[in-house]
Amino acid sequence: MSNAAAFEAFLRDAEHGFAGWDFGYITDTGRMASEPLPWSYASIVLPHLRTATAALDMGTGGGEFLARLGPFPPHMVATEQYPPNIALARARLTPLGVEVVAIDDAMVHALPFAAANFDLVINRHEYYDPAEVRRILKPGGRFITQQVGGEEYPPIRALLGDTTPSEFAHWTRDFAVAELEGAGFRVTASAEAFPTTRFYDVGALAYHLTAIPWDVPDFSITRHRPALWALHEHIEQAGYVAVLGHRIIVQAQRD
Repeated sequence: MSNAAAFEAFLRDAEHGFAGWDFGYITDTGRMASEPLPWSYASIVLPHLRTATAALDMGTGGGEFLARLGPFPPHMVATEQYPPNIALARARLTPLGVEVVAIDDAMVHALPFAAANFDLVINRHEYYDPAEVRRILKPGGRFITQQVGGEEYPPIRALLGDTTPSEFAHWTRDFAVAELEGAGFRVTASAEAFPTTRFYDVGALAYHLTAIPWDVPDFSITRHRPALWALHEHIEQAGYVAVLGHRIIVQAQRD
């Protein structure tokens, strides 16, 4: 197959449907691979989930990740904001005894839960309001969150010649810790990492950027076609293109 024909095939493949929060189409096939983090979010969460009586998973996506963490506490709730994911999450999690609650932009600052309702709140890559998380936690309750840091965006934008500065540049471990402490939490552990992610074909990169539109604002295969072609030629020669990511994890407790 010619170089140009392969390029067109990869771009057509990038339009493969994306549902929930599952990148298995490109990760399970080895087309995208990320360096392991120096921690395991699941391993940190699991012991607390096993001993909790009431827990909340914020931003569960299609419920793919949470479903793997069962069995669950007697009262297990998950929130989701993106409408297409809500039905997916309910179909996956309701049979497991998880209540899926749909929320909107306004509700992230006024969650539909009573004060002191949960003894564990977990959050993987979802926005949160520290004061609101503290409100819904019982005294002594724990909050565990893994976040995408603000330095994640410039490297992947640079691949496409986009010099738009990160609107999340302030979002670092130190900022997250200070914000939680300011809301009355006691931070018990925190860490920050900068893992490398490799894309082994331009279709995998385009699929990723189509699924996560905030990585590169206004990304489209048509608009960025010349940059994608240049990246395709680079990958054909080098075997992959690599970008540096940014991950943060914080564990905090309400006193």
